Amino acid sequence: MPTSAALRAHLLATRLAGVVATTREASLRSYRLFAARDPRALMGLDPEGAWRPEDLLALMARSCGVLDDPRHTSGQDVIDPDLTLAALAAFADRLAAAARRGEPVLLGTGHPHRLLGFYAALADALSAAGCTVLTPAQGRCVDITTRFGLRTCTLDYARGVALVREPDGSRPGCETGAHTHSPLPVRTVLAAAAEAGGPLPGLVIGDHGWVCGAGQLGFEAIGLADTDDPALFVGQAEGTVSVVVPLDDGVRSDYYRPLTRYVLNRACLSH
Repeated sequence: MPTSAALRAHLLATRLAGVVATTREASLRSYRLFAARDPRALMGLDPEGAWRPEDLLALMARSCGVLDDPRHTSGQDVIDPDLTLAALAAFADRLAAAARRGEPVLLGTGHPHRLLGFYAALADALSAAGCTVLTPAQGRCVDITTRFGLRTCTLDYARGVALVREPDGSRPGCETGAHTHSPLPVRTVLAAAAEAGGPLPGLVIGDHGWVCGAGQLGFEAIGLADTDDPALFVGQAEGTVSVVVPLDDGVRSDYYRPLTRYVLNRACLSH
């Protein structure tokens, strides 16, 4: 198990935290869109509060470590690695509780090209610990608005992790699934599980709309989020989302492996 000091150094060296690749412009734009209740930024969340851009900036400074200075409008954004470490510990503790209780779990990602390996390792470990890893609605179609327009995507599972595939999945970058912020996939999955009369998840693990969409429906949800994903942090502040780990969600997939080892070892789960 990597020590906290070693993991902190890894976060900074790989830019998972510290100065990250996500730009300040992208983060501030997301805060403005969220304040305007744009569905692209809400990710399925229906916030209780009236969140202004300045409120979101202050929240993200507390929860993520971005600079709480509205005059800082360009360049790279930052994540406090100590906030990442604290959230990873809470994330691992919730996984440990799920394993002890044998809870059914659902894992889903809108970043399959980067984060599939991280979630798949959690799925393997939770399954080995006696949790049922749910896979409802495989093959169902979901109409999602993407940057290419409205597209009919297909729900699929890779190594126990839910994702969506676009119809032209042969397009470069789509081999492992499509990037999405939409909450529609998790809504479809949860509705299918309820219709089938099977178990419902005691815990949903993921990112983007998988976390916000599940949390809004009353399911406990934990996940990862970048500086331009304010919805998850608002959900955490309002009690809709249980744990959010601030980190760059778009670095090389192998850079997440030390995080996987840390989380699984802290949760006393084998991989």
